[in-house]
Amino acid sequence: MRPPPSIHGLRQIAGRYDGFILDLWGVLHDGERAYPGAVACLEELRRTGKRTMVLSNAPRRVDASVKRMAEIGIPPALIDGVMTSGEDAYRHLLERDDPWYARLGRRCFHVGPERDTGMLEGQDLDVVHDVAAADFILNTGAHMDGDSEELYRPMLEEGARRRIPMVCANPDLMVIHRGRMQICAGLLAESYEKMGGEVRWHGKPHRGVYDICFRRLGIADRSRILAVGDSFRTDIAGAHAAGIDAAFVSHGIHGEELAVPPGGHPDPGKLAALIERTGLCPVAVLPAFVW
Repeated sequence: MRPPPSIHGLRQIAGRYDGFILDLWGVLHDGERAYPGAVACLEELRRTGKRTMVLSNAPRRVDASVKRMAEIGIPPALIDGVMTSGEDAYRHLLERDDPWYARLGRRCFHVGPERDTGMLEGQDLDVVHDVAAADFILNTGAHMDGDSEELYRPMLEEGARRRIPMVCANPDLMVIHRGRMQICAGLLAESYEKMGGEVRWHGKPHRGVYDICFRRLGIADRSRILAVGDSFRTDIAGAHAAGIDAAFVSHGIHGEELAVPPGGHPDPGKLAALIERTGLCPVAVLPAFVW
């Protein structure tokens, strides 16, 4: 498989596309602040008439994500739309318009921090505090920074033994927060499946959220849409499955694995090995989301 070109900024390929589907955490910000150059890049995309959607595996609703973006220095006015895995899960729980959700009961056991309880607001649910009493598990992630998968194992084993279905509102396995790797809902859901538990996944790389982005972008020619992300498992795989190109930001979740120096490009051999292992090849590699 031919290696993708390493470029210095999005301007080198932006002319080939009319719309952009952008990851949030790891591309636009680090959980605390916008990355240097990210806002300027959004401004250039706006200036040149490009349409942009943020597609995030955040386990919370769109309004909460937009508010957080503004707090850490990303002006929502620079983006045409936002979609989150949490919003997709929330809507399915509320509307129950497919057979899997129609079968769910109303007793919900929530795995996640206090900040994610917006996922429960406005829902006709009875929140229980013992997994054995639940009809389903809503998984939005670890309760606190520094939590380990082992902490959740007894609860997961109990749920799997009782065949309680799980809704996973964030497929990410890990995220970098303040320079440290933290576990996400996807890691717990993956373990649950290995125990025999049933999981309904929302967000990247699953197709449904991309269809929502396509409708909002309003660009019929998919070859004119580029996804930008830092995860092969979610961003690059999701774009591939949805039939669009993807650019890889190398300083994110794979930064250590690929031996990426600050502001630099990944080790060519390590990148080639990742591409070979995943069978996925982005159209370009950027050191960061910069113009």
